[in-house]
Amino acid sequence: MEGHMVPFALLLCITVAAYDPSQTCVPEEKNKNSYVVVREKLSGCWTNFTTKDNAEVHILNLNFPSTDAILSLQVVSSRQMNLIITSSKKAFCLYNGSTNVNFYIPDSAVTLYNYDNNKMFNMKDIPTQDEQLVDWARKKFGGVTSFTTIQNAKTISLTEGTKPGSDDCILANEDPSEKSFMVIESDPIPPSKYLPKSCSPQQKNTSDGPYIHIINIPENDTIRNVSLHVKTEAKTQLFLRGPQGTTWNIVSSNHIGMASNNDIKLFLHTIPPTVPLKSDNAEDVQQKALENLKASTFTSYTEVVSKNSTFLDLEITDTFAETTKEDPFPITTNPPHQMPLFMQLYISPDYRFPLNAKVQSNKRIYAEISGNTLGFIALTIKVISCSVRSKGSCPVKKDLPFIPDACSPNSCPNSTRVIFLLDKLQELTPTTWDLECSVQLCHNEQCGDGGSVKKNLEIIQPCTQTPTPPCFNFGLPGVLGIAFGGFLIGVLLIGALWFIKIKTGYPTGVDISSTATSLPGCPCSGGKRQPVSTIPSPSENSSANASIGSTQSTPTSSMA
Repeated sequence: MEGHMVPFALLLCITVAAYDPSQTCVPEEKNKNSYVVVREKLSGCWTNFTTKDNAEVHILNLNFPSTDAILSLQVVSSRQMNLIITSSKKAFCLYNGSTNVNFYIPDSAVTLYNYDNNKMFNMKDIPTQDEQLVDWARKKFGGVTSFTTIQNAKTISLTEGTKPGSDDCILANEDPSEKSFMVIESDPIPPSKYLPKSCSPQQKNTSDGPYIHIINIPENDTIRNVSLHVKTEAKTQLFLRGPQGTTWNIVSSNHIGMASNNDIKLFLHTIPPTVPLKSDNAEDVQQKALENLKASTFTSYTEVVSKNSTFLDLEITDTFAETTKEDPFPITTNPPHQMPLFMQLYISPDYRFPLNAKVQSNKRIYAEISGNTLGFIALTIKVISCSVRSKGSCPVKKDLPFIPDACSPNSCPNSTRVIFLLDKLQELTPTTWDLECSVQLCHNEQCGDGGSVKKNLEIIQPCTQTPTPPCFNFGLPGVLGIAFGGFLIGVLLIGALWFIKIKTGYPTGVDISSTATSLPGCPCSGGKRQPVSTIPSPSENSSANASIGSTQSTPTSSMA
Protein backbone atom coordinates (compact mmCIF):
# COMPACT_ATOMS: atom_id res chain seq x y z
CA MET A 1 0.00 0.00 0.00
CA GLU A 2 2.79 2.37 0.89
CA GLY A 3 4.43 1.61 -2.49
CA HIS A 4 1.31 2.88 -4.27
CA MET A 5 0.93 5.95 -2.08
CA VAL A 6 4.39 7.37 -2.89
CA PRO A 7 3.76 7.81 -6.67
CA PHE A 8 0.31 9.24 -5.91
CA ALA A 9 1.82 11.81 -3.51
CA LEU A 10 4.44 12.78 -6.06
CA LEU A 11 1.77 13.24 -8.74
CA LEU A 12 -0.30 15.38 -6.34
CA CYS A 13 2.72 17.57 -5.61
CA ILE A 14 3.43 18.01 -9.31
CA THR A 15 -0.19 18.96 -9.95
CA VAL A 16 -0.20 21.47 -7.10
CA ALA A 17 3.08 22.90 -8.30
CA ALA A 18 1.79 23.20 -11.89
CA TYR A 19 -1.30 25.14 -10.84
CA ASP A 20 -0.56 28.36 -9.00
CA PRO A 21 -3.70 30.40 -8.17
CA SER A 22 -1.62 33.59 -8.13
CA GLN A 23 -1.12 33.23 -11.88
CA THR A 24 -4.81 33.83 -12.64
CA CYS A 25 -7.50 36.20 -11.44
CA VAL A 26 -11.28 36.52 -11.32
CA PRO A 27 -12.66 39.42 -13.42
CA GLU A 28 -14.89 41.94 -11.69
CA GLU A 29 -17.23 44.60 -13.04
CA LYS A 30 -16.16 48.24 -12.76
CA ASN A 31 -12.70 47.24 -11.67
CA LYS A 32 -10.28 50.12 -11.20
CA ASN A 33 -7.29 48.22 -12.61
CA SER A 34 -8.40 48.00 -16.24
CA TYR A 35 -5.74 48.87 -18.81
CA VAL A 36 -8.29 48.62 -21.59
CA VAL A 37 -10.70 51.44 -22.43
CA VAL A 38 -13.77 50.42 -24.42
CA ARG A 39 -15.38 52.85 -26.82
CA GLU A 40 -18.27 52.62 -29.20
CA LYS A 41 -17.85 52.65 -32.93
CA LEU A 42 -19.10 55.94 -34.36
CA SER A 43 -21.25 56.39 -37.44
CA GLY A 44 -19.76 57.74 -40.64
CA CYS A 45 -19.06 57.16 -44.33
CA TRP A 46 -16.43 57.77 -47.00
CA THR A 47 -17.29 57.83 -50.70
CA ASN A 48 -16.02 58.80 -54.14
CA PHE A 49 -18.47 61.69 -54.54
CA THR A 50 -17.55 65.10 -55.97
CA THR A 51 -19.86 67.81 -57.25
CA LYS A 52 -20.18 68.86 -60.90
CA ASP A 53 -17.52 71.53 -60.36
CA ASN A 54 -15.16 68.91 -58.82
CA ALA A 55 -15.71 70.06 -55.22
CA GLU A 56 -15.76 67.71 -52.23
CA VAL A 57 -18.44 67.73 -49.51
CA HIS A 58 -17.31 66.77 -46.00
CA ILE A 59 -19.37 66.69 -42.79
CA LEU A 60 -17.77 66.92 -39.32
CA ASN A 61 -20.15 65.87 -36.55
CA LEU A 62 -18.49 66.96 -33.29
CA ASN A 63 -19.43 65.50 -29.91
CA PHE A 64 -18.20 67.18 -26.72
CA PRO A 65 -18.91 66.23 -23.10
CA SER A 66 -19.18 69.88 -22.03
CA THR A 67 -19.78 73.31 -23.52
CA ASP A 68 -17.21 75.95 -24.50
CA ALA A 69 -14.90 73.41 -26.11
CA ILE A 70 -11.95 74.74 -28.10
CA LEU A 71 -10.48 72.99 -31.12
CA SER A 72 -8.10 73.79 -33.97
CA LEU A 73 -9.03 73.06 -37.59
CA GLN A 74 -6.58 73.03 -40.50
CA VAL A 75 -7.62 72.36 -44.10
CA VAL A 76 -5.14 72.01 -46.97
CA SER A 77 -6.88 71.38 -50.27
CA SER A 78 -6.11 72.22 -53.89
CA ARG A 79 -9.71 71.73 -54.95
CA GLN A 80 -12.88 73.46 -53.81
CA MET A 81 -14.39 72.07 -50.59
CA ASN A 82 -17.77 72.45 -48.90
CA LEU A 83 -17.34 71.76 -45.18
CA ILE A 84 -20.35 71.27 -42.91
CA ILE A 85 -19.62 71.43 -39.16
CA THR A 86 -22.13 70.53 -36.45
CA SER A 87 -21.58 70.16 -32.72
CA SER A 88 -23.52 68.66 -29.84
CA LYS A 89 -22.36 71.48 -27.55
CA LYS A 90 -21.20 75.07 -28.00
CA ALA A 91 -17.66 75.05 -29.45
CA PHE A 92 -15.00 77.55 -30.56
CA CYS A 93 -13.02 76.59 -33.66
CA LEU A 94 -9.75 78.25 -34.73
CA TYR A 95 -9.25 77.86 -38.49
CA ASN A 96 -5.98 77.92 -40.39
CA GLY A 97 -5.68 76.72 -43.97
CA SER A 98 -6.82 77.01 -47.56
CA THR A 99 -9.00 79.84 -48.77
CA ASN A 100 -11.12 77.70 -51.13
CA VAL A 101 -13.32 76.25 -48.37
CA ASN A 102 -17.00 77.13 -47.95
CA PHE A 103 -18.23 76.64 -44.38
CA TYR A 104 -21.79 75.65 -43.52
CA ILE A 105 -22.47 75.88 -39.79
CA PRO A 106 -25.74 75.86 -37.81
CA ASP A 107 -26.52 79.03 -35.92
CA SER A 108 -24.90 79.23 -32.46
CA ALA A 109 -23.43 75.71 -32.67
CA VAL A 110 -19.83 76.50 -33.62
CA THR A 111 -18.04 79.86 -33.52
CA LEU A 112 -15.41 79.93 -36.26
CA TYR A 113 -12.41 82.29 -36.12
CA ASN A 114 -9.98 83.40 -38.83
CA TYR A 115 -12.08 82.53 -41.85
CA ASP A 116 -11.74 86.02 -43.42
CA ASN A 117 -10.82 84.73 -46.88
CA ASN A 118 -13.45 81.99 -46.92
CA LYS A 119 -17.19 82.02 -47.38
CA MET A 120 -19.27 81.45 -44.25
CA PHE A 121 -22.91 80.38 -44.28
CA ASN A 122 -24.78 80.33 -40.98
CA MET A 123 -27.66 78.01 -41.76
CA LYS A 124 -30.75 77.74 -39.61
CA ASP A 125 -32.15 74.74 -41.43
CA ILE A 126 -29.18 72.39 -40.94
CA PRO A 127 -30.44 69.35 -38.95
CA THR A 128 -28.45 67.76 -36.16
CA GLN A 129 -29.44 64.11 -36.57
CA ASP A 130 -26.96 62.03 -38.59
CA GLU A 131 -29.30 60.65 -41.27
CA GLN A 132 -31.18 63.94 -41.63
CA LEU A 133 -27.88 65.81 -42.00
CA VAL A 134 -26.77 63.51 -44.81
CA ASP A 135 -30.14 63.95 -46.57
CA TRP A 136 -29.84 67.73 -46.26
CA ALA A 137 -26.37 67.66 -47.86
CA ARG A 138 -27.62 65.40 -50.67
CA LYS A 139 -30.37 67.86 -51.54
CA LYS A 140 -28.01 70.85 -51.47
CA PHE A 141 -24.87 69.43 -53.11
CA GLY A 142 -26.00 66.20 -54.76
CA GLY A 143 -24.09 63.91 -52.40
CA VAL A 144 -21.58 63.57 -49.55
CA THR A 145 -17.87 62.77 -49.80
CA SER A 146 -17.45 61.89 -46.11
CA PHE A 147 -19.32 61.98 -42.82
CA THR A 148 -17.18 61.75 -39.67
CA THR A 149 -18.27 61.68 -36.04
CA ILE A 150 -15.50 62.87 -33.71
CA GLN A 151 -15.57 62.79 -29.92
CA ASN A 152 -13.88 65.48 -27.85
CA ALA A 153 -11.73 66.73 -30.75
CA LYS A 154 -8.73 68.91 -29.97
CA THR A 155 -7.05 69.21 -33.39
CA ILE A 156 -8.39 68.23 -36.81
CA SER A 157 -6.20 68.30 -39.93
CA LEU A 158 -8.13 67.75 -43.13
CA THR A 159 -7.11 67.50 -46.77
CA GLU A 160 -8.82 66.46 -49.95
CA GLY A 161 -9.57 62.79 -50.35
CA THR A 162 -12.08 60.47 -51.93
CA LYS A 163 -12.42 56.71 -51.62
CA PRO A 164 -12.67 54.63 -54.80
CA GLY A 165 -16.01 52.91 -55.07
CA SER A 166 -19.55 54.04 -54.43
CA ASP A 167 -20.70 57.67 -54.56
CA ASP A 168 -23.51 57.08 -52.06
CA CYS A 169 -22.95 57.89 -48.38
CA ILE A 170 -24.49 55.11 -46.29
CA LEU A 171 -23.85 55.65 -42.58
CA ALA A 172 -22.28 52.73 -40.77
CA ASN A 173 -20.05 52.13 -37.76
CA GLU A 174 -16.49 53.13 -38.57
CA ASP A 175 -13.11 54.07 -37.10
CA PRO A 176 -12.25 57.71 -38.04
CA SER A 177 -8.53 57.01 -37.74
CA GLU A 178 -8.76 54.77 -40.80
CA LYS A 179 -9.53 57.77 -43.04
CA SER A 180 -6.20 58.64 -44.63
CA PHE A 181 -7.16 62.23 -45.52
CA MET A 182 -7.82 63.17 -41.89
CA VAL A 183 -5.67 63.37 -38.75
CA ILE A 184 -7.50 63.74 -35.43
CA GLU A 185 -6.11 64.52 -31.98
CA SER A 186 -8.63 64.18 -29.16
CA ASP A 187 -8.70 64.83 -25.45
CA PRO A 188 -9.36 61.86 -23.14
CA ILE A 189 -12.88 60.52 -23.54
CA PRO A 190 -14.98 59.28 -20.61
CA PRO A 191 -15.61 55.51 -20.62
CA SER A 192 -18.54 54.30 -22.67
CA LYS A 193 -21.53 52.28 -21.53
CA TYR A 194 -19.66 49.11 -22.43
CA LEU A 195 -17.90 48.68 -19.08
CA PRO A 196 -15.59 45.67 -19.20
CA LYS A 197 -14.90 43.13 -16.51
CA SER A 198 -11.20 43.10 -15.69
CA CYS A 199 -8.60 41.96 -13.21
CA SER A 200 -4.87 41.61 -12.66
CA PRO A 201 -3.10 38.67 -10.97
CA GLN A 202 -1.34 39.03 -7.64
CA GLN A 203 1.97 38.16 -9.24
CA LYS A 204 2.96 41.10 -11.45
CA ASN A 205 5.23 41.26 -14.49
CA THR A 206 8.88 41.95 -13.90
CA SER A 207 10.07 45.40 -14.85
CA ASP A 208 12.09 44.11 -17.83
CA GLY A 209 9.39 41.72 -19.08
CA PRO A 210 6.72 42.59 -21.66
CA TYR A 211 3.25 43.78 -20.74
CA ILE A 212 0.82 40.93 -21.44
CA HIS A 213 -2.83 41.89 -21.96
CA ILE A 214 -5.55 39.28 -22.43
CA ILE A 215 -8.85 40.31 -24.02
CA ASN A 216 -11.79 37.88 -24.09
CA ILE A 217 -15.17 38.32 -25.82
CA PRO A 218 -17.76 35.78 -24.61
CA GLU A 219 -18.96 33.24 -27.13
CA ASN A 220 -22.60 34.39 -27.12
CA ASP A 221 -21.78 38.11 -27.66
CA THR A 222 -22.67 39.98 -30.85
CA ILE A 223 -19.29 41.71 -31.34
CA ARG A 224 -17.65 40.60 -34.58
CA ASN A 225 -15.44 43.53 -35.56
CA VAL A 226 -12.97 45.08 -33.09
CA SER A 227 -10.56 47.98 -33.68
CA LEU A 228 -7.64 47.87 -31.27
CA HIS A 229 -5.50 50.97 -30.61
CA VAL A 230 -2.29 50.08 -28.77
CA LYS A 231 -1.00 53.29 -27.20
CA THR A 232 1.87 51.88 -25.17
CA GLU A 233 5.55 52.74 -25.18
CA ALA A 234 6.62 49.50 -23.48
CA LYS A 235 6.96 46.16 -25.20
CA THR A 236 3.51 44.54 -25.25
CA GLN A 237 2.07 41.13 -26.03
CA LEU A 238 -1.63 40.55 -26.73
CA PHE A 239 -3.74 37.42 -26.43
CA LEU A 240 -7.06 38.02 -28.20
CA ARG A 241 -9.95 35.59 -27.88
CA GLY A 242 -13.38 36.01 -29.49
CA PRO A 243 -16.32 34.10 -31.00
CA GLN A 244 -15.82 32.38 -34.30
CA GLY A 245 -15.96 34.95 -37.13
CA THR A 246 -14.50 37.81 -35.08
CA THR A 247 -11.89 40.05 -36.74
CA TRP A 248 -9.38 42.11 -34.75
CA ASN A 249 -8.15 45.24 -36.58
CA ILE A 250 -4.86 46.45 -35.14
CA VAL A 251 -4.72 50.19 -35.87
CA SER A 252 -1.32 50.79 -34.24
CA SER A 253 1.30 48.14 -33.69
CA ASN A 254 4.25 49.55 -31.77
CA HIS A 255 6.30 46.93 -29.91
CA ILE A 256 3.57 44.28 -29.82
CA GLY A 257 3.29 40.54 -30.29
CA MET A 258 -0.06 38.86 -30.95
CA ALA A 259 -1.82 35.53 -30.66
CA SER A 260 -5.51 34.85 -31.27
CA ASN A 261 -8.11 32.24 -32.16
CA ASN A 262 -9.51 34.72 -34.74
CA ASP A 263 -8.27 36.60 -37.80
CA ILE A 264 -6.05 39.61 -37.13
CA LYS A 265 -5.78 42.43 -39.66
CA LEU A 266 -2.51 44.31 -39.47
CA PHE A 267 -2.29 47.08 -42.07
CA LEU A 268 -3.01 45.31 -45.38
CA HIS A 269 -2.19 41.82 -44.13
CA THR A 270 -4.48 39.26 -42.53
CA ILE A 271 -2.98 36.87 -39.97
CA PRO A 272 -4.98 33.63 -39.64
CA PRO A 273 -5.81 32.13 -36.22
CA THR A 274 -2.78 30.79 -34.36
CA VAL A 275 -4.44 29.35 -31.22
CA PRO A 276 -7.35 26.85 -31.19
CA LEU A 277 -9.58 27.87 -28.28
CA LYS A 278 -13.38 27.52 -28.06
CA SER A 279 -13.86 27.96 -24.32
CA ASP A 280 -14.64 31.47 -23.10
CA ASN A 281 -14.10 30.64 -19.44
CA ALA A 282 -11.85 33.25 -17.83
CA GLU A 283 -9.52 30.77 -16.19
CA ASP A 284 -9.21 28.65 -19.33
CA VAL A 285 -8.41 31.68 -21.45
CA GLN A 286 -5.79 32.95 -18.98
CA GLN A 287 -4.09 29.55 -18.74
CA LYS A 288 -4.07 29.21 -22.53
CA ALA A 289 -2.53 32.66 -22.89
CA LEU A 290 0.28 31.87 -20.44
CA GLU A 291 0.92 28.58 -22.19
CA ASN A 292 1.00 30.10 -25.66
CA LEU A 293 3.08 33.14 -24.72
CA LYS A 294 5.40 31.05 -22.52
CA ALA A 295 4.93 33.38 -19.55
CA SER A 296 4.44 32.85 -15.83
CA THR A 297 2.06 35.78 -15.30
CA PHE A 298 0.26 38.55 -17.19
CA THR A 299 -0.55 42.23 -16.74
CA SER A 300 -4.30 42.39 -17.21
CA TYR A 301 -7.32 40.33 -18.23
CA THR A 302 -10.32 42.10 -19.76
CA GLU A 303 -13.69 40.60 -20.62
CA VAL A 304 -15.68 42.75 -23.04
CA VAL A 305 -19.46 42.54 -23.29
CA SER A 306 -21.43 44.73 -25.70
CA LYS A 307 -25.10 45.69 -25.92
CA ASN A 308 -26.29 44.44 -29.31
CA SER A 309 -23.38 46.00 -31.21
CA THR A 310 -21.25 44.27 -33.82
CA PHE A 311 -18.50 46.93 -33.80
CA LEU A 312 -16.27 47.95 -30.92
CA ASP A 313 -13.30 50.23 -30.40
CA LEU A 314 -10.67 49.33 -27.79
CA GLU A 315 -7.67 51.25 -26.53
CA ILE A 316 -4.78 49.79 -24.54
CA THR A 317 -2.61 52.15 -22.50
CA ASP A 318 0.47 51.88 -20.29
CA THR A 319 -1.50 52.77 -17.16
CA PHE A 320 -4.87 51.51 -16.08
CA ALA A 321 -7.97 53.63 -16.50
CA GLU A 322 -9.20 54.42 -13.03
CA THR A 323 -12.89 54.05 -12.25
CA THR A 324 -14.68 53.23 -9.05
CA LYS A 325 -17.52 50.90 -8.18
CA GLU A 326 -19.60 53.80 -6.88
CA ASP A 327 -19.03 56.08 -9.87
CA PRO A 328 -18.21 54.47 -13.23
CA PHE A 329 -17.97 57.94 -14.79
CA PRO A 330 -15.55 59.88 -12.60
CA ILE A 331 -15.98 63.64 -12.48
CA THR A 332 -12.86 65.51 -13.51
CA THR A 333 -12.11 69.19 -13.17
CA ASN A 334 -11.94 70.89 -16.55
CA PRO A 335 -8.83 73.04 -17.07
CA PRO A 336 -9.44 76.77 -17.22
CA HIS A 337 -10.47 77.97 -20.64
CA GLN A 338 -7.89 79.75 -22.75
CA MET A 339 -8.76 82.63 -25.00
CA PRO A 340 -9.23 81.49 -28.61
CA LEU A 341 -6.46 83.27 -30.53
CA PHE A 342 -5.93 83.91 -34.19
CA MET A 343 -3.37 85.86 -36.21
CA GLN A 344 -3.90 88.02 -39.29
CA LEU A 345 -0.97 89.20 -41.43
CA TYR A 346 -0.88 92.51 -43.32
CA ILE A 347 1.42 94.10 -45.90
CA SER A 348 0.84 97.72 -44.90
CA PRO A 349 1.66 99.53 -41.63
CA ASP A 350 -1.90 100.79 -41.37
CA TYR A 351 -3.20 97.18 -41.12
CA ARG A 352 -5.68 97.69 -43.94
CA PHE A 353 -4.43 95.26 -46.61
CA PRO A 354 -4.24 91.57 -45.57
CA LEU A 355 -1.40 89.39 -46.80
CA ASN A 356 -3.02 86.94 -49.21
CA ALA A 357 0.01 85.96 -51.30
CA LYS A 358 3.72 85.31 -51.04
CA VAL A 359 5.97 87.97 -49.54
CA GLN A 360 9.59 88.75 -50.33
CA SER A 361 12.15 88.14 -47.59
CA ASN A 362 13.44 91.73 -47.78
CA LYS A 363 10.02 93.11 -46.81
CA ARG A 364 8.33 93.66 -43.48
CA ILE A 365 5.03 92.10 -42.53
CA TYR A 366 2.61 93.33 -39.91
CA ALA A 367 0.66 90.96 -37.66
CA GLU A 368 -2.36 91.46 -35.45
CA ILE A 369 -2.98 88.78 -32.83
CA SER A 370 -6.45 88.92 -31.35
CA GLY A 371 -9.03 86.84 -29.55
CA ASN A 372 -12.41 86.88 -27.87
CA THR A 373 -12.63 86.11 -24.19
CA LEU A 374 -14.95 83.37 -23.10
CA GLY A 375 -15.86 85.17 -19.92
CA PHE A 376 -16.24 88.76 -18.80
CA ILE A 377 -12.65 89.43 -17.69
CA ALA A 378 -10.78 91.91 -19.87
CA LEU A 379 -7.44 90.37 -20.85
CA THR A 380 -4.56 91.85 -22.80
CA ILE A 381 -2.27 89.88 -25.07
CA LYS A 382 1.51 90.02 -24.76
CA VAL A 383 3.76 88.37 -27.36
CA ILE A 384 6.70 86.55 -25.76
CA SER A 385 8.50 84.91 -28.69
CA CYS A 386 7.96 83.99 -32.33
CA SER A 387 9.55 81.41 -34.59
CA VAL A 388 9.13 79.90 -38.05
CA ARG A 389 9.37 76.24 -38.95
CA SER A 390 9.70 75.08 -42.54
CA LYS A 391 7.46 72.38 -43.96
CA GLY A 392 8.95 69.26 -45.50
CA SER A 393 10.94 66.14 -44.67
CA CYS A 394 13.84 68.14 -43.19
CA PRO A 395 12.22 71.01 -41.26
CA VAL A 396 14.25 74.07 -40.29
CA LYS A 397 13.31 76.15 -37.26
CA LYS A 398 14.39 79.78 -36.82
CA ASP A 399 13.61 82.42 -34.24
CA LEU A 400 11.84 85.33 -35.90
CA PRO A 401 12.62 88.80 -34.54
CA PHE A 402 9.70 91.14 -34.06
CA ILE A 403 9.03 94.71 -32.97
CA PRO A 404 5.97 95.51 -30.83
CA ASP A 405 3.72 97.99 -32.60
CA ALA A 406 1.94 100.49 -30.39
CA CYS A 407 -1.82 100.29 -30.47
CA SER A 408 -4.32 101.92 -28.14
CA PRO A 409 -6.95 99.75 -26.38
CA ASN A 410 -9.67 101.60 -28.27
CA SER A 411 -8.13 100.78 -31.65
CA CYS A 412 -7.09 97.24 -30.72
CA PRO A 413 -9.63 95.71 -28.33
CA ASN A 414 -8.50 92.24 -27.19
CA SER A 415 -5.57 92.33 -29.60
CA THR A 416 -1.93 93.28 -30.03
CA ARG A 417 0.24 94.18 -33.01
CA VAL A 418 3.83 93.30 -33.93
CA ILE A 419 6.11 93.86 -36.92
CA PHE A 420 8.14 90.94 -38.27
CA LEU A 421 11.57 91.29 -39.89
CA LEU A 422 12.29 88.57 -42.44
CA ASP A 423 16.00 89.30 -42.95
CA LYS A 424 17.08 86.00 -41.37
CA LEU A 425 15.17 84.05 -44.01
CA GLN A 426 16.83 85.62 -47.07
CA GLU A 427 19.49 82.92 -47.50
CA LEU A 428 17.22 79.94 -46.76
CA THR A 429 15.73 77.84 -49.56
CA PRO A 430 12.37 76.78 -48.01
CA THR A 431 9.42 78.90 -49.08
CA THR A 432 6.55 77.57 -46.96
CA TRP A 433 6.71 78.15 -43.20
CA ASP A 434 4.59 77.79 -40.09
CA LEU A 435 4.73 81.03 -38.13
CA GLU A 436 4.10 80.47 -34.41
CA CYS A 437 4.03 82.97 -31.56
CA SER A 438 3.84 82.24 -27.85
CA VAL A 439 1.74 84.73 -25.90
CA GLN A 440 0.75 85.58 -22.37
CA LEU A 441 -2.64 86.78 -21.19
CA CYS A 442 -2.46 89.60 -18.65
CA HIS A 443 -4.97 91.17 -16.29
CA ASN A 444 -4.05 93.95 -13.86
CA GLU A 445 -0.34 93.40 -14.54
CA GLN A 446 -0.68 89.72 -13.67
CA CYS A 447 0.21 87.47 -16.61
CA GLY A 448 -0.23 83.79 -17.31
CA ASP A 449 0.41 81.39 -20.16
CA GLY A 450 -1.92 82.05 -23.09
CA GLY A 451 -0.69 79.29 -25.36
CA SER A 452 0.40 79.91 -28.93
CA VAL A 453 -1.06 80.97 -32.24
CA LYS A 454 -0.03 79.76 -35.71
CA LYS A 455 -0.27 81.04 -39.25
CA ASN A 456 0.94 79.81 -42.63
CA LEU A 457 3.52 82.00 -44.36
CA GLU A 458 4.97 81.77 -47.88
CA ILE A 459 8.24 83.60 -48.52
CA ILE A 460 10.12 84.14 -51.78
CA GLN A 461 13.59 85.52 -52.30
CA PRO A 462 13.90 89.00 -53.90
CA CYS A 463 14.97 89.14 -57.55
CA THR A 464 18.64 90.08 -58.07
CA GLN A 465 18.61 92.28 -61.21
CA THR A 466 21.82 93.24 -63.03
CA PRO A 467 22.31 97.04 -63.29
CA THR A 468 21.34 98.44 -66.68
CA PRO A 469 23.36 101.26 -68.32
CA PRO A 470 21.79 104.71 -68.08
CA CYS A 471 19.65 105.79 -71.01
CA PHE A 472 20.38 109.16 -72.70
CA ASN A 473 17.41 111.42 -73.02
CA PHE A 474 17.46 113.37 -76.28
CA GLY A 475 15.37 116.53 -76.52
CA LEU A 476 14.08 118.29 -79.64
CA PRO A 477 17.33 120.21 -80.33
CA GLY A 478 19.29 116.99 -80.19
CA VAL A 479 16.95 115.25 -82.62
CA LEU A 480 17.13 118.18 -85.08
CA GLY A 481 20.93 118.26 -84.82
CA ILE A 482 21.16 114.54 -85.57
CA ALA A 483 18.82 114.96 -88.58
CA PHE A 484 20.83 117.93 -89.99
CA GLY A 485 24.09 116.09 -89.46
CA GLY A 486 22.77 113.10 -91.37
CA PHE A 487 21.62 115.37 -94.21
CA LEU A 488 25.03 117.11 -94.41
CA ILE A 489 26.88 113.80 -94.47
CA GLY A 490 24.65 112.64 -97.34
CA VAL A 491 25.37 115.81 -99.37
CA LEU A 492 29.12 115.45 -98.90
CA LEU A 493 29.06 111.80 -99.94
CA ILE A 494 27.10 112.62 -103.11
CA GLY A 495 29.52 115.46 -103.93
CA ALA A 496 32.51 113.23 -103.47
CA LEU A 497 31.06 110.62 -105.79
CA TRP A 498 30.35 113.31 -108.46
CA PHE A 499 33.91 114.60 -108.21
CA ILE A 500 35.26 111.07 -108.70
CA LYS A 501 33.05 110.67 -111.74
CA ILE A 502 34.34 113.90 -113.29
CA LYS A 503 38.00 112.95 -112.82
CA THR A 504 37.79 109.42 -114.12
CA GLY A 505 35.77 110.33 -117.21
CA TYR A 506 33.43 107.37 -117.23
CA PRO A 507 29.95 108.59 -118.00
CA THR A 508 27.05 106.77 -116.63
CA GLY A 509 25.67 103.99 -118.84
CA VAL A 510 28.77 103.74 -121.19
CA ASP A 511 30.22 100.31 -121.62
CA ILE A 512 33.92 100.32 -120.78
CA SER A 513 34.69 97.96 -123.66
CA SER A 514 33.42 100.56 -126.20
CA THR A 515 36.05 103.13 -125.17
CA ALA A 516 38.93 100.91 -126.21
CA THR A 517 38.76 102.23 -129.87
CA SER A 518 38.47 105.91 -128.88
CA LEU A 519 41.37 108.26 -129.35
CA PRO A 520 42.91 109.81 -126.27
CA GLY A 521 41.37 113.05 -125.38
CA CYS A 522 38.18 114.42 -123.94
CA PRO A 523 35.32 111.93 -124.34
CA CYS A 524 32.85 114.75 -123.83
CA SER A 525 33.33 116.43 -127.27
CA GLY A 526 30.31 117.73 -129.07
CA GLY A 527 30.57 115.25 -131.97
CA LYS A 528 27.87 112.72 -132.40
CA ARG A 529 28.87 109.36 -131.01
CA GLN A 530 28.41 106.39 -133.32
CA PRO A 531 28.30 102.78 -132.36
CA VAL A 532 31.70 101.16 -132.99
CA SER A 533 32.10 97.55 -133.96
CA THR A 534 34.92 95.46 -132.70
CA ILE A 535 37.82 94.86 -135.17
CA PRO A 536 37.74 91.27 -136.43
CA SER A 537 40.77 89.14 -136.13
CA PRO A 538 42.96 88.38 -139.15
CA SER A 539 41.80 84.84 -139.14
CA GLU A 540 38.22 85.78 -139.93
CA ASN A 541 36.71 85.34 -143.46
CA SER A 542 37.92 88.06 -145.93
CA SER A 543 34.55 88.38 -147.62
CA ALA A 544 33.00 89.19 -144.31
CA ASN A 545 35.63 91.92 -143.78
CA ALA A 546 34.92 93.45 -147.19
CA SER A 547 31.22 93.52 -146.54
CA ILE A 548 31.67 95.18 -143.22
CA GLY A 549 34.12 97.72 -144.56
CA SER A 550 31.79 98.83 -147.35
CA THR A 551 28.82 99.49 -145.10
CA GLN A 552 30.37 101.01 -141.98
CA SER A 553 32.20 104.28 -141.52
CA THR A 554 35.30 104.56 -139.50
CA PRO A 555 35.42 106.88 -136.53
CA THR A 556 37.97 109.05 -138.32
CA SER A 557 35.87 109.76 -141.40
CA SER A 558 32.82 110.38 -139.28
CA MET A 559 34.60 112.82 -137.04
CA ALA A 560 36.03 114.64 -140.09
